[in-house]
Amino acid sequence: MKLELSNVTKTYRGKPAVSDVTMRIGPGVLGLLGPNGAGKSSLMRILATITRPTAGSVTWNGADIAVRPASLRRVLGYLPQDFGVYPHLSAREFLRYLAAVKGLSARSARARVDELLELVNLADTGSRPVGKFSGGMRQRLGIAQALLGDPEVLVVDEPTVGLDPEERMRFRNLLGDLASDRIVILSTHIVSDIEAIADDIAVLAGGHLRWRGAPEDLLRSATGTVWESVVPADAVADIRRRGMVTRIVRTAGGVRVRTVATAPPTADACPVEPDLEDAYMFAVGPATAQFEVTR
Repeated sequence: MKLELSNVTKTYRGKPAVSDVTMRIGPGVLGLLGPNGAGKSSLMRILATITRPTAGSVTWNGADIAVRPASLRRVLGYLPQDFGVYPHLSAREFLRYLAAVKGLSARSARARVDELLELVNLADTGSRPVGKFSGGMRQRLGIAQALLGDPEVLVVDEPTVGLDPEERMRFRNLLGDLASDRIVILSTHIVSDIEAIADDIAVLAGGHLRWRGAPEDLLRSATGTVWESVVPADAVADIRRRGMVTRIVRTAGGVRVRTVATAPPTADACPVEPDLEDAYMFAVGPATAQFEVTR
């Protein structure tokens, strides 16, 4: 079970969305991290055989999927970022319809649909019209349709956008459970989505693969670059010019600022251990710096 990308490039109207990406992917969860516009969805569409690379190749167990897409499609489950449904169908009817499209027999489809509704915790609502589902329920239905053929490769693109914290946690746990005997590729710009379940991380920015490896190695790469300072509110702008501000906490004694920088951003800045979000920001660089304000 081996998915390999070799110098994959994708351009649209002469502009590169993905540039020279090379990776070898095996069983487990690969977290594909990157800011909006990094090229993640373009890469996921290539892996899902929806579009072809402009240059380079993707092979599944040695077969080029641009030449032989069926070799991967037979074992592929895909949940795109925008997952469309038929709102008047019930969840059970919707999944049985898609099972027929995939070529499952009526008997096999009934058993598989019931099994998947139980797996994604929708068994009690399987007769409810999909149009009345919450965002989290729709995403769980989406993962169920992606699993209809018991795929060896599961590709999910930004699956937790718009979900509440409880639904996000449930969705992450589900993906983690599924990864024991298959390849799961999870694309997201939300670090917490992959922090607990990914055993492999790829960081994409500007279409380029900036980093690839285990989460603990990504953390080590940022050691010595994370600082905390307590400063007056009007000093925060100056700190932003010296590094990437990843977090701001307002306290009674001032503003506690967490910064990713190669040198202390203030004279009294204290070094702190990086978390995965710090390490991710260090990998993508200052052009994509973001910060979070906590009150």
